[in-house]
Amino acid sequence: MAVDPLAEVISLLQPSAVFSKVISGAGRWGVRYTRFGLPSFCALLQGSCRLSIDGQGTLTLTEGDFILLPATPGFTMTSLEPGTPALVDARAAAADVSGTEIRHGTRGVRPDVRMLGGYFQFGSPDAAMLVALLPAVLHVRGSERLPQLVRLVREESLERRPGRELVLTRLVEILLIEALRTAPGEQAPAGLLRAMADKRLAAAFRLMHGDPARAWTVEQLARKSALSRSAFFDRFTRAVGMPPMEYLLSWRMALAKRLLRREGLAIGQVAERVGYGSASTFSTAFSRHVGQAPSRYARSL
Repeated sequence: MAVDPLAEVISLLQPSAVFSKVISGAGRWGVRYTRFGLPSFCALLQGSCRLSIDGQGTLTLTEGDFILLPATPGFTMTSLEPGTPALVDARAAAADVSGTEIRHGTRGVRPDVRMLGGYFQFGSPDAAMLVALLPAVLHVRGSERLPQLVRLVREESLERRPGRELVLTRLVEILLIEALRTAPGEQAPAGLLRAMADKRLAAAFRLMHGDPARAWTVEQLARKSALSRSAFFDRFTRAVGMPPMEYLLSWRMALAKRLLRREGLAIGQVAERVGYGSASTFSTAFSRHVGQAPSRYARSL
């Protein structure tokens, strides 16, 4: 069965705990959010506004636009004619789990802009490494499915029906995959999307994800990608942001953590699953990469 690296990365990130709110604005308004750090999203349902993200520039958002911030930095959002931004503590705002709509600007009148914003969490201990493979800002325009998915997230988050947490987890997984596969990979910064948009590198990615236990070499992966060793190494490093063997090691260690955390396997079994010939060799590599022995890591969970 063919392996989908994008789906694997999303699954390993373990997105969960979705929360969302309707946000509206009228007249001249502005709001400045402090750095949040957790992944967040926003779908514009009506009107237009401006979004200035720290280190990323300013975007004009219009109805139907979708924004995903995998590790939300500080940002400023304003009406098209901006007002003086009011400072908001992002963590304090996230702690408010009431279902009330957030209104910016003039109250008591029909809003000029309405959006659905939300955030979730990544449960993976390797979230930082995996998030680094994703664009810092994902801006999707013209998708019909993303606003529908966001509405489903909103509806499910407000209800207390049986299976709510599982439904929300599956919905946010679908939301992430849909957003990432809709984005133009060729123009993406170094990371997973850019690599998967390159047909030759995508072949190597599928091999590494499909059989992480195999003793892959740069030469083998280059040959499978129909590239010379040096061309493959340079192309992979530019596209992903790290050399191929470094990526393979990071992926193996992320898989090992999941196996230790969820499966309760013996160290030797985990070693075999991620490409090590002995438990001792694996333990040495894991300790060097993670900072503690796999046995200690498993006991700490």
